Amino acid sequence: MTCPAPPLPGIVSAADRARFAELQAEFAASYPALFDDPGLPRTVVIVPSLSLDPEVLAKVSGVHHYEERMLCMLLLLRMPRTRVVYVTSTPISDTIVDYYLHLLPGVPGGHARARLTLLSCDDASAAPLTQKILARPRVLDRLRAAIQAAAPAHLSCFTVTELERRLALTLGVPIYGCDPSLAAWGSKSGSRRIFKEVGIDLPEGFEDLSDAAALADALTELKRRRPELRKAVVKLNEGFSGEGNAVVDLIAAPTDHGLRSWLHDRLPFMAFEARGMSWDVFAAKLGAMGGIVEEFIPGAVKQSPSAQLRIDPLGRVEAVSTHDQVLGGPSGQIFLGCRFPADGAYRQDIQARGVAVAEALAAKGVVGRLGVDFISVRDGPDWRHVAIEINLRKGGTTHPFLMLQFLTDGRYDAGSGQFLTPAGQPRCYYASDNLESDAYRGLTPDDLVDIAVVNGLHFHAAAGEGVAFHLIGALSEFGKLGVVCIGRTHERAAEFYRRTVDILGRQ
Repeated sequence: MTCPAPPLPGIVSAADRARFAELQAEFAASYPALFDDPGLPRTVVIVPSLSLDPEVLAKVSGVHHYEERMLCMLLLLRMPRTRVVYVTSTPISDTIVDYYLHLLPGVPGGHARARLTLLSCDDASAAPLTQKILARPRVLDRLRAAIQAAAPAHLSCFTVTELERRLALTLGVPIYGCDPSLAAWGSKSGSRRIFKEVGIDLPEGFEDLSDAAALADALTELKRRRPELRKAVVKLNEGFSGEGNAVVDLIAAPTDHGLRSWLHDRLPFMAFEARGMSWDVFAAKLGAMGGIVEEFIPGAVKQSPSAQLRIDPLGRVEAVSTHDQVLGGPSGQIFLGCRFPADGAYRQDIQARGVAVAEALAAKGVVGRLGVDFISVRDGPDWRHVAIEINLRKGGTTHPFLMLQFLTDGRYDAGSGQFLTPAGQPRCYYASDNLESDAYRGLTPDDLVDIAVVNGLHFHAAAGEGVAFHLIGALSEFGKLGVVCIGRTHERAAEFYRRTVDILGRQ
C-alpha cells in the first residue's frame, strides 16, 4: 500500500509554533547537565534530509547518497550510554556501517552496534527524506519505539525546515538546530542584512530582488556605482554550494542610457553555475524565493575561507573551526572541498568576524551550527575580507571536522585556530565530497575498504593520521567518493589526498 505524501509546508498554526517553542525550551533547560556529562543516557535521532531546492539538488551527481555524509555522527556511539537512530531513504550497506563502527576509538563494535538503530523508508525518489518519513506511519511508529526509553532525545538534522519542525512535533522531541521561522537570516538577502547590522565588509550589491526587472535595475545601479566592474553575480536566496549562482559579464556593457535595456536583454545568457540550468527555471526560482545581485570580487591572489560556529540552546556562541574552501565550476563558485585550518595569515580575523555574526544571530534566537563564508583578497602584505553568505545548517565543512574530532578525541583551540590532539599535537586535513572519476565505477564498498587497508590509506588511530571515507554508497554507481585526509601538517594531509587519488586511479 502506498501512503499519500503529507501536504507540503504551508501556514503553521499558532498552536504548532507554541508547542515547538515548548519543546525547544525544555531542551535548553536540560542542555547544561546533559551535554556536560557524556556518560549520561540519551537518544540522538539523525535525519540527514536534504530539504533543499529539489531542482538544484537534481544537478548534483549521486545526490541521494549525500544522506550518508552524517554517518560520521555514528561516532557519537563512543559515549557508552548514547543510543543513535539513523534514518535514510534507502538502506545503507552493512559494509559501510561496519566501516564507521570500526573507526570508533575504545569501544567494541558489538557494544556500539547494539545501541544503533537503522531505519529506512525504502524510497529512492527525489522527495526530501523528512517528507518520506512523515508519509509513512509505520516508520514513525518505529521511530517512536526507538526513542520511548526514559533517556532524553533530540533530532539532529542536516537542515531544519518546516518539514523537520513537523517531524519534531509528530514525535514530540526537540531539534538541535535553527527554528525554521528564523531561516530567512540564512538566505542570501538575510545574510547581507546581518552583515550590515554587524558592520563587516560585504560586496557592493542589492538584496530582496524577485524578478527580471528588479535584477536589471540592480545591475544598472551597480554598474553606475562601479563603472570599472567587469562582472556581477546573481544569487538565488536559497541556493547552496554555489549551485544557485550566475555570472553576468559586464565588459561590453554600454555607458549611456541604454545600459538597463542591455542588461535586461543579457539576463537569459548569464553563465549559470549549475549544470543544465536555464533562464526560465532560474527566473521561476527567483520569483519563488528571491535573490540578490553583487559585485564579483576580483583579485590575483584570492581565497574563500569560512568560519564555523555553534550557538547552543542557551544562546552561547562557540567558534568551531575555520576552513579554506576549495571551489570550482565555470567561475569558481561551486564548493568542491576544504582545507582545515584556514591560512594562518587570516584565520583569526575570519573567526572574529564569524563570532560577531553568530552573536547577532544568537540575539535573534538562532540555535545550532552555522557557517559564514568570505572572499579574501591579498593586497600587498594585507588581506581584505568580504563576507558573502551565512549557512544556518550543517554544511560541507561540518562532517570532515566531526570526523577529525571523533577520530582523534582532540579539541579545537580557538586561541590559535588549530586543532590539537590530547597530546597537544596539531592536526590538519584536506576534505572533498567530489572525488569523482568514471574509472571508479563498479568499485564496491568492500573493494574500497580492501584498497585502503592494503595500501596503508586507512586512518591509523595510534598515529592520528590517514584517510577516512564517506559517500561510499555513491562509488559503484556514480564513481564518486568523499574523503577526509588527516595529517600533522597541511602538506602531509595533501600528500594523503594525492596518494588516495593515485591509488584509486590505478585500481
